[in-house]
Amino acid sequence: MGRIFHLEVGADHLATLTFDTPGRKANIFSREALEELQAVVGELASRDDIGCLVLVSMKPGMFIAGADVDLIAEITDRAEAEAGVRFGQALFSAWEALPFPTVAAVSGTCVGGGTEIALASTYLVVSDRPELRIGLPEVRLGILPAWGGCTRLPRRIGALAALDIILAGKSILGRQAATLGLADAIFPEAGFFHHVRDFSRSRIGRKPRRRGRGFKAFLLEGNPLGRWFVFDQARKRTLTQTKGRYPAPIAALDAVRAGLDRGKRAGFEAEARAAGELATGAIAKNLIHVFRLMESAKKDGDGDAPAEIRRPAVLGAGTMGGGIAQLVADKMELPVRVKDVQSEALATALRHAKSLFDKQLRRRRIRSPELRRKMNLIQPTLEDAGLEASDFVVEAIVENLAVKQRVFEDLARRLPQSTILASNTSSLSIDDIGKLATHRQRIVGMHFFNPVDKMPLVEVIAGTVTSKETTRAVATFARRLGKTPVMVRDGPGFLVNRLLAFYSAEAMWLLDEGHRVEAIDRAMLDWGMPMGPLRLADEVGLDVSAKVGHILRAAFPDRLFFPEWLDRLAGEPKRLGLKSGLGVYRYQDRRESSVDPAIYAILGLRPDSSLAAPDAERMILPMVNEAARCLEDGIVDGPGPLDLAMVLGIGFPPFRGGLCRWADAAGLPAIVAKLEALAGDVSPRLAPSAALRQMAERGGFYRGRP
Repeated sequence: MGRIFHLEVGADHLATLTFDTPGRKANIFSREALEELQAVVGELASRDDIGCLVLVSMKPGMFIAGADVDLIAEITDRAEAEAGVRFGQALFSAWEALPFPTVAAVSGTCVGGGTEIALASTYLVVSDRPELRIGLPEVRLGILPAWGGCTRLPRRIGALAALDIILAGKSILGRQAATLGLADAIFPEAGFFHHVRDFSRSRIGRKPRRRGRGFKAFLLEGNPLGRWFVFDQARKRTLTQTKGRYPAPIAALDAVRAGLDRGKRAGFEAEARAAGELATGAIAKNLIHVFRLMESAKKDGDGDAPAEIRRPAVLGAGTMGGGIAQLVADKMELPVRVKDVQSEALATALRHAKSLFDKQLRRRRIRSPELRRKMNLIQPTLEDAGLEASDFVVEAIVENLAVKQRVFEDLARRLPQSTILASNTSSLSIDDIGKLATHRQRIVGMHFFNPVDKMPLVEVIAGTVTSKETTRAVATFARRLGKTPVMVRDGPGFLVNRLLAFYSAEAMWLLDEGHRVEAIDRAMLDWGMPMGPLRLADEVGLDVSAKVGHILRAAFPDRLFFPEWLDRLAGEPKRLGLKSGLGVYRYQDRRESSVDPAIYAILGLRPDSSLAAPDAERMILPMVNEAARCLEDGIVDGPGPLDLAMVLGIGFPPFRGGLCRWADAAGLPAIVAKLEALAGDVSPRLAPSAALRQMAERGGFYRGRP
């Protein structure tokens, strides 16, 4: 039939349409695929030998991954964007109008346009494959489900459940899809297509029936007043969560409402108009930029596949060690040895791992037997015996160079030279850590961010003698743990903590000048950061913040300065931040309650209420300045990985596209001029670097780069 779609019709009038894009790991709706599908649907509409048609994918673990993001990224004309949306709507409506029932047989990931054609099908069936996800993630790209997703999903599962998926860009499990009524049936993965064929044959000549959604759904959605309440609450909740910075969820909300209140045609029209405006806007372009960076980070790169890690171990227990071990047991389902010299630390690690599994249990992401099985994979020990069998050891002990050097010297002596030795250090040099060890090509940094279960970034740090095989193996291991690796060269603070130090230092100088804690943190929250810099110091731990600050101050004595009261932040044993319940802020049940008023007296400061709100960019610009130096030093391979690390590592606002992309949009010459003014008015430490000036002369961080 074509290059991408293949049709087979059996003697029993059951037809199968296979979607299989040559040369791709995933099926996407490229321009070529859409045009070919249009021709296919036109032919199908005239056939009289088909009783039921099954749509299947030949990609293992993947149904359809949606539209071609590159096409969306290239569109700059609103009318062109609307026209593309209307083409897709018309195509899926033609699919929906075929003169026989259609079955979308989803046995793998199904998102975006894949979910929308499944919604346009008469029936949607899913397999019980554990990793299967089905959803509409468009708002995460700054757009909305515009090929009928906002219009059809509420009709299928009700407005409440549909808004929960659409407004959050959520993907759900197959069994959740069946529970919600999104899927008409769920079958075992083993023999899935045999079950699908039986299901489809039984639908030939029958009219589809949809199950009712119950009395509660009728009260909330079956009358104008109930619908008004649902949409009013959804709007308030969305604005609270997005703070008005992301227009796509509100546009999607309006499209859903138009479709329910005024009919499908009005819903499609609202989708198309909103898509044209959103797809050509700066926020969508920035979010798509971040998405492409994340997709690039998921790839192993060229060459042979790296050696697979099968026997991991964690050296150093406690919360961090327990978090890493829990990840290994959960995501990889491998036995993982956790070694420490203190039984109390092992107990802490096990308690922390159990608490993370318990959280999954409460959210119904795991079942009790599975929880017990995975907890049994974590093997605590006080003995060195058994480590020799490991092919990978990640060290998560105290941040002390001399201690780490002794540990790595001992590990290198006792373990086979093929065993990868990784350090979870946040600031110490990988070269220095491995200085006393043998076979140093297998020593690498693997910096997890805290809390391990929530933070998606892992910095993979290559020392000067670390082999490429080692870094690739660790990056692949990080991906299997569900993390996004960014490759970084060894250097003080690596990448994220190095940039973060300049941001944090400037926040402290603003505090020193008389600005209140709340004003400083509020300025950054209003700018788009997930938390303020002083609240972040509490989150990291004031003791850790001070220690890392000293290490980086020694590394960059010509430009990184802290107020003299830095050590007083962590001077009291009980004032460590969130983990002790008291820091710059007070905490109750691990939740921030208020700024501790005693902090000003402890630091010897007097807040000045007459000061204007601090300028958020004064804290951002030192990071831009240092980012240019990081690129000049070769710490990271280009502005793209740097932007990705900042978004995933400190929550740099995704809608701004990353630090370098934001700086390019703001204009590097303007940033250089502002830093020059700050250097004269505030301190020479803020003077623009030679690297930044050169970047500005070249035209920006991304000049000539993808």
